[in-house]
Amino acid sequence: MKPVPLRLKKDQDRRLLAGHCWVYSNEVDIGATPLKGLEPGQPVELFAQHGRWIGHGYANPNSLICARLVSRQRNRPFGIALLVHRIRTALALRKRLYALPFYRLVHGESDALPGLIVDRYGDLLAVQLTTAGMERARADVIVALEQVLRPTSIVLRNDTAVREQEGLSQQIEWVLGENPGEIELTEGKLRFGILPASGQKTGWFFDQADNRLALARFGQPGRVLDCCCYLGAWGLQAAAAGAESVTFVDSSNSALEQVAQNAARNALDRHVRICHGDAFDVLRALRAEQARFDLVVLDPPAFIKRRKDQREGTRAYERLNRLGLELLQPGGYLVTSSCSFHMSREAFLLTVQAAARRTGQELQLLLTGAQGLDHPVHPAIAETAYLKTFFLRTLPAD
Repeated sequence: MKPVPLRLKKDQDRRLLAGHCWVYSNEVDIGATPLKGLEPGQPVELFAQHGRWIGHGYANPNSLICARLVSRQRNRPFGIALLVHRIRTALALRKRLYALPFYRLVHGESDALPGLIVDRYGDLLAVQLTTAGMERARADVIVALEQVLRPTSIVLRNDTAVREQEGLSQQIEWVLGENPGEIELTEGKLRFGILPASGQKTGWFFDQADNRLALARFGQPGRVLDCCCYLGAWGLQAAAAGAESVTFVDSSNSALEQVAQNAARNALDRHVRICHGDAFDVLRALRAEQARFDLVVLDPPAFIKRRKDQREGTRAYERLNRLGLELLQPGGYLVTSSCSFHMSREAFLLTVQAAARRTGQELQLLLTGAQGLDHPVHPAIAETAYLKTFFLRTLPAD
């Protein structure tokens, strides 16, 4: 389909010219180029108010982000050729950084492919199409992935809630190969079984991989608590580093079953204790038991998914960190994370510090982590820098 023009209001091109790729509906001159009548995902050409050509993109008149810029070269419109080029570029980076084919291959805007997420598990690709424009181009996306990587399996994990904002349905669909059930990936020296067709996100959280491997820098961690553990990646890395014991906490029984299997897979099952339940409830119960740990890991889901959730979400982060700190031995270590974009790094650190003051503890910040190198940050798009992980130590009593 031939792209239609979309003209911006006066000065509303500044963010795009600075490198961003989102256009909001209130930035479009709807008198000159109405949004009404455009189809979700329809190709567009973006123009400044006085007619300067800005780039190729796609539109969704039903979304607050009504258009996304995809190409700044007039002779490179959005299509298979551009997809192949961008995927090859993304692959070249990952092959340079990773010895094994387990990583996020395409990270949306940061890889100049807004609306496309691809996680690679060897010859299996788990794909998320999160915008109407990428959904409309799904056939081209699949062809491009097959051309560049020659995978044996591709699953569309289009069960993410963000698709609702684009007016898209949610489903899981195999478009190449069949569901293999459990597959195995390697992180560091450990092997993990995952379910790419049914696990959280696409089955694994690659963004924390570098941070989990950093645990080894802190020596043998003694007694460990891994809260919101999912498949046990944090705790099993601690066990591999010589932990005396690891207690895993999660609200999902199926995830905890996989934790036990992953522990056995790596001959670390003698270290494991499983606790099923809500994180806050389990931590309170452990506090009542006067349980104490040398290392507490807190890696919860996002408590602040929308800006209006900020106050309540901040309180949740403070409560969780306070409970975690209350379970630490004097001189113990806290590893705590937030994947909420709407909580800044500075605000998160202040929240953890507030939790420490409520428990009467003094903290030292030893290491600050972010998302892994396979989740690059776009310098002009703050939303692509979402993960904050702090490695802290509580000072022992005088």
